[in-house]
Amino acid sequence: MAKYLVIVESPAKVKTIKKFLGKNYEVDASNGHVRDLPKSTLGFDAEHGFEPKYITIRGKGDVLAKLRKEVKKADVIYLATDPDREGEAISWHLYQALNLANSDKKVYRISFNEITKNAVKTSLKNPRDIDMDLVNAQQARRMLAVSYTHLRAHETSQDLV
Repeated sequence: MAKYLVIVESPAKVKTIKKFLGKNYEVDASNGHVRDLPKSTLGFDAEHGFEPKYITIRGKGDVLAKLRKEVKKADVIYLATDPDREGEAISWHLYQALNLANSDKKVYRISFNEITKNAVKTSLKNPRDIDMDLVNAQQARRMLAVSYTHLRAHETSQDLV
């Protein structure tokens, strides 16, 4: 029988969702974002297509190691992060950080707006791909925020000279 892994953002959701799904499902949490642009540099290459340079967020290495172990045991992985731009980006970052593109696993994106048995089960019947338009919207917003922070820090250091 197939083994399923459902990855949600919040550890508070794990127990409830596991109860809805039964013994063939493992449910685990990413605890939010697992990768981000580095704080010490701009974090993307402005001269070469604005390619972002992501790093694992400090403290998330153990979370990713645990998720990698669970991925190895599963046949199918459902990325069930929140149904918004940030949640979509978290799913994409998990997909990248867990190297799911290079695995033999089936990987799906699911989302639900409420933590009810019906909503969770319905989402499993309607899986989809990661919505890269939402991911790119989040990436653009994040790169702008990082750029603004770096510009402000540069201006402040120039004011001190």
